[in-house]
Amino acid sequence: MSRDLPVLLAVLRAPASMAGLGLAQWELLLRQAERCDMGASLMFLAQEQGLAAGLPAPVREQFEWLKVRASRHRQAVEWEVRQLEPVLATLGLPLVLLKGAAYALAGLPPAPGRLFSDIDILVPFEQLGRVEAALMLDGWVSNLPDPYDQRYYREWMHELPPMQHARRQSVLDVHHTILPRTASAKPDPAKLWQAAQPVAGHPALRVLAPADMVLHSAVHLFHEGEFDHGMRGLFDLHRLLVHFGAEPGFWDALSLRAHQMDVGRSLFYALRYTARLLGTPVPSPMPGPLAAAGPGAVQLALMDWLFVRVLRPLGPGCDASFGAVARLVLYLRGNWLRMPPLMLARHLLHKALLSKPS
Repeated sequence: MSRDLPVLLAVLRAPASMAGLGLAQWELLLRQAERCDMGASLMFLAQEQGLAAGLPAPVREQFEWLKVRASRHRQAVEWEVRQLEPVLATLGLPLVLLKGAAYALAGLPPAPGRLFSDIDILVPFEQLGRVEAALMLDGWVSNLPDPYDQRYYREWMHELPPMQHARRQSVLDVHHTILPRTASAKPDPAKLWQAAQPVAGHPALRVLAPADMVLHSAVHLFHEGEFDHGMRGLFDLHRLLVHFGAEPGFWDALSLRAHQMDVGRSLFYALRYTARLLGTPVPSPMPGPLAAAGPGAVQLALMDWLFVRVLRPLGPGCDASFGAVARLVLYLRGNWLRMPPLMLARHLLHKALLSKPS
């Protein structure tokens, strides 16, 4: 195992290396994994490698607790999805799941042990009012009291303000597309909706098509500017790419779809950094339109410097030099990509000087 890599990153690159870790390395690994919300994912990765039974007793004990936690989380997600299905069905709409809930219900490789705080769904923009009304009748309410924040989401963003159930306290994000309406890139949400695929055993559920699922994950990580779960998001992409990449024609279809959806740059970064940090088997050279989707040499060198620092694991033993600077720069970049300069200036001024603290 390389001494230059955080132990979590080294293990994610080569899961079999867990067999050779000592107790001190395990302690550091588990602390890094929990800091990245990946403790339960690590436990399932050890099981997948057939290593769980031979691990040190304190590690097995920790993994047993993580297994219970992951099982309860999975049950809670499945229960919440069952409550949402009839609400959408009354409108004649399937329930299209995104991100963590989609991985869980479709049984995809990123799902085992993946913990998340909210459920994300996709609905057609023209049905947004009816969907929100039906959800409110079912007990879901917006949890943003600030009128400016309400306007921010409803006029400019790609989703409604987050909703929380009055009794169950679950959080729901209702998306109508995958990028803010004010962003320069304009992916067509109708294409996402039309290509969504049914979930085996769940006739009322849909998830995004494989290429669209990868693109949404890439956009979420490389366009938003927030990296608290950067390592987890990168590992999601790695697992999706390894899984779907084994299907004939996937890589060409992914490249073409990224071009059609105007998100080639995000996919370029996703493939570059999953390959660089996690060893994802990405075709070289990149297929089709992706070859021209990357930035110029100078900008690419800057992005490498930034992304390699923010996508590393968080926690003890993970400090990257100038990591805080890289996070700030990419946060500002995310806001720059989200809206035009004048709108961005007004927004940042309002949030800095006028918004009430929550």
